[in-house]
Amino acid sequence: MLKHETIEKNVGWLIVLTIVAISFGGLVEIVPLFFQKSTTVESELVAKGLVKPYDPVRLSGRDVYIREGCYNCHSQMIRPFRAETERYGHYSVAGEFVYDHPFQWGSKRTGPDLARVGGRYSDLWHRTHLINPRDVVPESNMPAYAFLDRPIKDASAIEDKMRALRAVGVPYTDEEIAGAKKALEGVTEIDALIAYLQGMGTALKQTR
Repeated sequence: MLKHETIEKNVGWLIVLTIVAISFGGLVEIVPLFFQKSTTVESELVAKGLVKPYDPVRLSGRDVYIREGCYNCHSQMIRPFRAETERYGHYSVAGEFVYDHPFQWGSKRTGPDLARVGGRYSDLWHRTHLINPRDVVPESNMPAYAFLDRPIKDASAIEDKMRALRAVGVPYTDEEIAGAKKALEGVTEIDALIAYLQGMGTALKQTR
């Protein structure tokens, strides 16, 4: 039996036993989830067709959102507390994010949470806000994104992007992938970003 003092003074034993402890703890937490019905059945929102894979425009808008670091100031997860639900709406549920790779939950809120922003404002409001935030929110410290009013930079890569997402479980059809480039014709980055924002949190609203 190894003494505690021996383990603390021997780097090799400390590393080995730490790895064993972490591995065991991880297995204890992860393995039961594979047998828990709530984590293995299809999301009710997906089954009802309320949550669908991002179309090419919204998918491109999501890429712009990530590229510009919007997640650094805006979370996309409403916690089940009264102070949050009264301000933002119904708390977030896992089924809403089934096609998000990676999800954009976040925790930093320099700006408001965006989980339920879809449909709250018009497209014109979003465009004005992105071009110069202070035109609609005078006290805003959000930077201006007028430069996004340009063609989507990586439009030619959309098909490969959708194939990659299909490989991790997003059910894109061959027809959807084949028509992706055409769907992006004439679409600017700001158009795509607005489309992405307008879809946020709308699936759950349809069940209420």
